[in-house]
Amino acid sequence: MAGGRARLSGLSISIINMKNKFCLFLFLFLTVSAYAQKQFEVTSPDGRLTARVSVGDSLTYSIALNDELILQPSAISAELDNGKVWGRNLRLSKKSVRSCDALVPAPFYRAKELRDHYNELTLRFKGDYSVVFRAYDDGIAYRLVSHDKKPFRIMREQVEYRFAGDPVATVPYVNRGKDGDYNAQFHNSFENEYVTAPISSLNRQRLMFLPLVVQATANVKVCITETDLYDYPGLYLTPGGKGQLTGVQARYPKKLDQGGHNRLQMLVRDREDYIARVGGARSFPWRVAVVAEEDRTLAASNLSYLLAEPSRLEDLSWIKPGKVAWDWWNDWNLDGVDFLTGVNNDTYKAYIDFAAENGIEYVILDEGWAVNLKADLMQVVDDIDLQELVRYGEERNVGIILWAGYYAFERDMENVCRHYSQMGIKGFKVDFMDRDDQLMTDFNRRAAAMCAKYHLILDLHGTHKPAGLHRTYPNVLNFEGVFGLEQMKWSQEANQVKYDVMIPFIRQLAGPMDYTQGAMRNATRSNYHACYNEPMSQGTRCRQLALYVVLDSPFNMMCDTPGNYRRNQDCTDFIAGIPTVWDETRILDGKMGEYIVTARRKGDRWYVGGLTDWTPRDIEVDLSFIRSSGISGVLFSDGVNAHRTARDYRRQEVTLGSDGKLKVHLAPGGGFTFHTAD
Repeated sequence: MAGGRARLSGLSISIINMKNKFCLFLFLFLTVSAYAQKQFEVTSPDGRLTARVSVGDSLTYSIALNDELILQPSAISAELDNGKVWGRNLRLSKKSVRSCDALVPAPFYRAKELRDHYNELTLRFKGDYSVVFRAYDDGIAYRLVSHDKKPFRIMREQVEYRFAGDPVATVPYVNRGKDGDYNAQFHNSFENEYVTAPISSLNRQRLMFLPLVVQATANVKVCITETDLYDYPGLYLTPGGKGQLTGVQARYPKKLDQGGHNRLQMLVRDREDYIARVGGARSFPWRVAVVAEEDRTLAASNLSYLLAEPSRLEDLSWIKPGKVAWDWWNDWNLDGVDFLTGVNNDTYKAYIDFAAENGIEYVILDEGWAVNLKADLMQVVDDIDLQELVRYGEERNVGIILWAGYYAFERDMENVCRHYSQMGIKGFKVDFMDRDDQLMTDFNRRAAAMCAKYHLILDLHGTHKPAGLHRTYPNVLNFEGVFGLEQMKWSQEANQVKYDVMIPFIRQLAGPMDYTQGAMRNATRSNYHACYNEPMSQGTRCRQLALYVVLDSPFNMMCDTPGNYRRNQDCTDFIAGIPTVWDETRILDGKMGEYIVTARRKGDRWYVGGLTDWTPRDIEVDLSFIRSSGISGVLFSDGVNAHRTARDYRRQEVTLGSDGKLKVHLAPGGGFTFHTAD
């Protein structure tokens, strides 16, 4: 027995010794691993938001709000054709930090100037590249920077967002191409309503474009977008598993054929095996995560603008934002005239007369003025005399804007810009790009630069979300990339009212939008029907007025007919008189997908606008910030029967009580506007 116990004791000692050796090995391994895995942090100026960066065999970052992890460690890397892999097997050569607190001009945006306040961390690695992180009070952004002066190609970039659990996301799917066919989906107009579902339930076979929102925790939303995007493919995301979103980018076009809408597009028939060609040292797009405990923080964020390259233009005096009398949405429908309306000089002179009567800055000639199927902007149809229209408009202080299909503009860009600038045309609305691979994002920037050279303003229709170009080239006043009011011409099942109270918190975070509001034919939910020739809007008349306050749109279309506007002169006076750029913007209240209230100031006058979804709502707006007492102005509110007849509204002059509170009832799909008196 004693011997047995001795043998057992010896065995026990051996096991203990083996455990000690294993523990020592594990301790040494963890020590070496911890030593190799360096940790860095950069924190927002208010100390609440932190990016935590881990550097070792791989590069990851996470985001914490008040020490609560909002974004789990997410990888950053890029594979190059020369065998280098940024973000793997890292060898840090330099770390630098800096802070910034400055006011930057925003001449044609939602405020005259914006505060640019952040802390920055730059990690430079052997291999001639850096990763830069910035922490703002409302978000975290990072970007890759190449210091290599030699040309190379990027095969793929790893972008991922990892969230704990299985959070709900609100996303816009690409609405073209079959499930799983990403190459077909890369050709899209970046217009779709939103789908809200847990990440694990999202369609893995369908691309999602930016911006999109994730409910990261019970109280925190994260809006993901990108900015300072140029000469590089735009980012899409796909669900990559429970709580994970994975980046996808279009590969570089290899074979292009003219085709698409009226042969005005270039269709990608084949692609290379890489996503981008790089000519030398440059920076790459900022990957932006706006972090919000309140939904209105999303609607108020300016990070997309602030992170973009500052203006390349010194003289901005020739850039004139404003409103545009638009022909296409109302199908050139004039009434009370003695000529056949359509794409002809008589029709456009009538639009110019209407614009002049109401102080509207521009009239646009949408598709049809150039000979169809030629993709040649120098061939004008016989019924249009552009020089005569320019002369007629100049006499009445109304500028002329021309619509242009993408390929017609691209193939002869400088000649077209020079010719029409000399004629007196004020700008272009370029349409049907419908891609955001490297060639197309490069086109947008080149088009902006060429238009600026010839003092032409630019509206990029049929394009991806804004990504900073309007700061770099302020003559770019507007972008589409939105499920705008044009959808009411053909979309019977669309829920435009719901969409309207989503986009201020998602799409508009990226920048201004060519939404094209202003409908005078308005419908309740049960009365609405899609009508191409005489379209209507969903929701009330006051909703259409409020959209001019709630939406950012420096170059703002008036979508309805001159006749309909003349029959509703109260509303027309409001629309024609409201500014399109602002000295100050405040998001007073809102909940994504339910309602929003926005206040904007131009000079001494304040405009306030609010929207609701299909739920009627009684709201109280505190306007005491305008002045301590004596607030008076004009209120447009839904009429008592607007729930039955959507065009019903009431205009009244009001004076608020000493508390500065404005109380207003919003009908289903309703809205309101209030502006202070002179």
